[in-house]
Amino acid sequence: MGMTSLQSTVQQALDDLVEAGTERGLQVAVYRGGELVVDAVAGIADPATGRPFDSGTLVYATSTGKGAASALIHLLVDRGELSFDTPVAELWPEFAAHGKDKATVRHVLTHSAGVPGLPVDTTAAGLCDWDAMCAAVAAEKPWFEPGTKIAYHAQSFGYLAGQIVSGVTGTTISEALRAHVTEPLGLAGELYFGVPSAELGRVAVLEDAPAEFEMPPEMLAEIPFFQVVDGYTAAPMAAMPDAAFGNRADVLTADIPAGGTMTARGVAKLYAALMDGLVSAERLREMSTPALVAPDVLAGGADGTWGLGYGVGLFGSPTAFGFGGVNGTAGFGDPATGTAVGIMKNTFSPGDFATVERLAGLILRS
Repeated sequence: MGMTSLQSTVQQALDDLVEAGTERGLQVAVYRGGELVVDAVAGIADPATGRPFDSGTLVYATSTGKGAASALIHLLVDRGELSFDTPVAELWPEFAAHGKDKATVRHVLTHSAGVPGLPVDTTAAGLCDWDAMCAAVAAEKPWFEPGTKIAYHAQSFGYLAGQIVSGVTGTTISEALRAHVTEPLGLAGELYFGVPSAELGRVAVLEDAPAEFEMPPEMLAEIPFFQVVDGYTAAPMAAMPDAAFGNRADVLTADIPAGGTMTARGVAKLYAALMDGLVSAERLREMSTPALVAPDVLAGGADGTWGLGYGVGLFGSPTAFGFGGVNGTAGFGDPATGTAVGIMKNTFSPGDFATVERLAGLILRS
């Protein structure tokens, strides 16, 4: 498919999703060989004012932001400022509590550090308190020996990554992202952990997708992801991401690097850069191939697979690596074809990746 026709094909798909009422507004960007070949938008960014989506609209994209945190760590390793086998406690001494001194940067990147939890009473405002959250993660007793099992570190990953980056650079993770990624790549204003207050007017307003059914608390408690260990739960039940969470100014402006706020163009350009020399070929290979296959305690003990810092084998491509957000967004790259993709939307559809899968399939097949 020619590049012009790919742009028109993706644009038609977005228009159809908005016209059908499946999505309120969305963006898709695709880079091929370092060139922007799709920059498509449709729909409304703010239903109250009618502000339309455009290519510069920022979207709170939950875990899709983890891809930027992982990229920073790979950059620091490439520069010789850090090793994957560096103990986290070497950079963050308090983390050594309860025998966690053996947990390494590699364990963090493969979600096998053993500290997936946050205190059960964690609130949205609490997640914005960097020092308090880091103290909670440091005080957590490991759920298992690091490196032996996998448990998706849904929120704790961000504080771990932030403390690793800060321990090396002496800056916040947002400052490091700006210095090492967004400014060098020309992405200023397109990719954030904490959004500057002056930029909040560019952020899309999220809406919850219609709930198919409300899950009662006793059913929630049966899901491994919500298990409680020593007062910590793998998912902070009081602060589960939803539209209201992602619309909060305190959440948007805080460093919570388990998530991020970005444009589709910004996150796609990050993955394009990762495949085009931002990191070494060795780092790229470690991102896009399995680094750990181990029992996943949050998936009933079935094996989970992680690359170093990324999900691998995405959307039917064994070489695609990246991250999806629980709200139904995604950023990923496929080194086999040099394709980098960002998909952002403002209908918050928890765990429903139908739109992403439809659009990713369309792009990867082209």
